Amino acid sequence: MTPDAAIQQAKKAALLPVYLVTGAEQWLRDQVVAELRAAALGGGVAAFNEDRFTAGEVDVDRVVAAARTVPMMANRRFVLVRSAERWDAAGSDDEDSKSESPLDRLMRYIAEPVDSTCLVIVAAKVDGRRKLAAVAKKKDFVVTCEPLDGRRLSAWVVQQCKARGHAIDLDVASLLAELAGPEMAYLDDAVERLSLFVGGQAPITEHAVAECIARVRTADTWALVDAVGARDLGKGMSLLAEVYDPRDRGLPLLGAVAWSIRQLAKVQAALDAGMSNDEAAKVAGVYPAFRVRELADKLRSFRPRELERWLLVLAETDVALKSSRRPADGILDDMLVRMCGRGAV
Repeated sequence: MTPDAAIQQAKKAALLPVYLVTGAEQWLRDQVVAELRAAALGGGVAAFNEDRFTAGEVDVDRVVAAARTVPMMANRRFVLVRSAERWDAAGSDDEDSKSESPLDRLMRYIAEPVDSTCLVIVAAKVDGRRKLAAVAKKKDFVVTCEPLDGRRLSAWVVQQCKARGHAIDLDVASLLAELAGPEMAYLDDAVERLSLFVGGQAPITEHAVAECIARVRTADTWALVDAVGARDLGKGMSLLAEVYDPRDRGLPLLGAVAWSIRQLAKVQAALDAGMSNDEAAKVAGVYPAFRVRELADKLRSFRPRELERWLLVLAETDVALKSSRRPADGILDDMLVRMCGRGAV
């Protein structure tokens, strides 16, 4: 089950008696839990009908007892268990195991749950070999909250902006996802800051992203890409010195450059496939469509597989900026030297 499907169930008050909410994306897990909680406790007194536990800090029998308790002046109880992965490591599902694991004991309740309770089990990861994982998948009460990437993350940014009353072009959403992602909590915070920055119902533009999030103007980014494309190392170094910000080790700048080059790569792939400018704009997520012509003009000066080589250099630079003790400006200088060179992929 997707997070959206679980949230829709909650909004329709069509709750299941048990949910297993798992996956690496904590923001999504928290959103699902919040919606399930609101639906379960709606119209009731939360203080009388809610229990929260952390696996490893409480015996599983207390969780089962809470789940079997009758709601008080309400239609449903809400029982939450966080960090269930601690129980996942506490025992084995094997029949030969000398001691029964907490998840085994919990499975007896899950086999015959109480309809008036919504039991939500949260874990970053559950071993797929566990009975809990197998049953949850078979009976469709597992909610998988994995990180979004690429176009899905950009589309999610568009949705978050729309929910706050702001329009945003897909390519600007892609830029924001590149700069502030992929962690959705940080990206959601970035959207909130942009909403406050532009105010009212104003659209969120590249300028707003540059001013509020990246502190790097897209015009400067494209100028840097143009310098690299022309293999003008001197101009590239001069532009880098102007836009580099030591406070963030140049990571937003790197993200903006990567976004620009990915746009070029998407347009190149679309045009190579014989698409028209309008078709290429739609596939690449470049708006307005006339920008495809601008990007196509830039592409004429690049050698075959140039963009592929640049993306590899950018990926290695990203790792170096995040892990190396070398000065960030020196790492970025090396990046420009490699991009302006004629090395093979």
